[in-house]
Amino acid sequence: MKKIVLFTGAGVSADSGISTFRDSDGLWANYRIEDVCTPEALEKNRDTVIEFYNIRRKELLNTNPNDGHFAIVELAEKYDVEVVTQNIDDLHERAANEMGKDMKITHLHGELRKLRSSINAKGIVPIEGWEQAIDSKHEDGSLLRPFVVFFGESVPMFDVALDIVQKADILIIVGTSLAVYPAASLIQYVKNDVEIYLVDPNTPNLVGINKKIKHIKENSVVGLPQLVAELISK
Repeated sequence: MKKIVLFTGAGVSADSGISTFRDSDGLWANYRIEDVCTPEALEKNRDTVIEFYNIRRKELLNTNPNDGHFAIVELAEKYDVEVVTQNIDDLHERAANEMGKDMKITHLHGELRKLRSSINAKGIVPIEGWEQAIDSKHEDGSLLRPFVVFFGESVPMFDVALDIVQKADILIIVGTSLAVYPAASLIQYVKNDVEIYLVDPNTPNLVGINKKIKHIKENSVVGLPQLVAELISK
C-alpha cells in the first residue's frame, strides 16, 4: 500500500472560517504577532496572550471541518495516509471522528485544545471548553500556558515529521505558503521519485525546490476532493 503524506497549513482551516495571521481582518486585525505569539509576550503580557488564545479556542469550537478535511479521511480508504500539519486546530481529528476513522496526525506547532506546563514541555493537559483562567496552574505548580510553539521557540515534533515525510510515496502540500521554517523545509527531504502535488490557489515560495510538482490552483475545499477522487480512481 502506497504511503501518502499530507503537509497542511492554514489554508485548509481558513476554508472552515478559521482566521489566519495573514488575514487583514477578523481576529488577527486586533493583534500583532509579536504581542501574542512569542515567549516574550507571554512573560510580559500574559493576560493578553491568554485572552487571545481563549478567543481562538472559542472560534474553533464554533467551527466545523470542511470538504477538504473529509477528503483526506476518504483517501485513507485506499492508501496509508498520514497528516503533518502546521495547524493548531483539531479539525483533522474531528473529520476523522465523524467518519469513524483513525488518522495519524502530527501537529508541528502544538494544539489549541491543550495546555502545557511552563517549565516542562511534556507536561501537556487537555482543556475543557474554550476558556483558560489567567492564573491556572499545572500540577507541577507552574502556570499553564497554551500548548503552542511560539515564534522563536524550537519545534519539538520536527524530527518526527521529517521521518514521516521521508517515507512518503506521494506528498500532498495544501494550504501553506511554505514561508514558516523549519516546517517549510520538509519538502526538501522527500525521496527523489516521490509524486508531489500542491493544492493552493496561489503559488507559494518554491525558490530552491528542484522537484517536479503538480500544482492544482484551487482552495483546499475544492482542490483536495478533486485530487482525492483522482488518486482513488488509480
